[in-house]
Amino acid sequence: MTPTNRRTAIRAGLLAAGAFTAGCATSGAVAHPAHPAPSAHPTSAEPARVPAPRHYPGQPAQLTHGPRTHPRVALTFHGQGDPAIARSLLTEAERHGAHVTVLAVGTWLDAHPDLARRILDGGHDLGNHTQRHIDINAMSEADALAEITGCADRLKRLTGSIGTWFRPSRAPRASPLVTRLAARAGYPHVLSYDVDSLDYTRPGAAAVTRQVLGEVRAGSVVSLHFGYPDTVAALPAVLEELDRRGLTAVTTTELFS
Repeated sequence: MTPTNRRTAIRAGLLAAGAFTAGCATSGAVAHPAHPAPSAHPTSAEPARVPAPRHYPGQPAQLTHGPRTHPRVALTFHGQGDPAIARSLLTEAERHGAHVTVLAVGTWLDAHPDLARRILDGGHDLGNHTQRHIDINAMSEADALAEITGCADRLKRLTGSIGTWFRPSRAPRASPLVTRLAARAGYPHVLSYDVDSLDYTRPGAAAVTRQVLGEVRAGSVVSLHFGYPDTVAALPAVLEELDRRGLTAVTTTELFS
């Protein structure tokens, strides 16, 4: 079976098994028979559609990885930086039949609102990575809540939802306070990760590839970034090796379903 056929079969199986809740299914955010051209300026009359955050019973408030028993991994991207690089990463993922998760910074969405629609039209997850991408764990309660809700408000304006996930900024894990504030804002789980690509250190594409493939395993959540050419250059080799290992790159929603 080719990598593309394997992905198609796995995705079909997930849908047939009812892996998505009715709310996700009716949102239309995951399964598009054909992806329409991205809208340059999404409006409230024509929002991109995205499911709301989901609660996973029995799972901790802060998630670092999905089930180790299924051959799936989630590639997650911190959403900010050059929009051309973001588009290249999304296109490369889609060329390999992969879906990813983008945690967007609110100020980045303000500057590039069309990217919300581009992400969703590719069948990817879209979530919240705070409004200004500063050290949220070091903030006062009021300021930290404003960072979370500021980005949530922008996502809701662009998509009709606050997004599927929240990830803290400038830290791999949220403090207990930030975890509670995220839940207050409507995110039952904080999304962390168990594999750090270190692409933000600009080590070169080969080093990013080695770092990811040296640590990834079934159920992993991998941290990557928009905005770095090394990441674009590394992605084809990462996806090809995941295919060789029988691991499918899916959205984080799919990983935990």
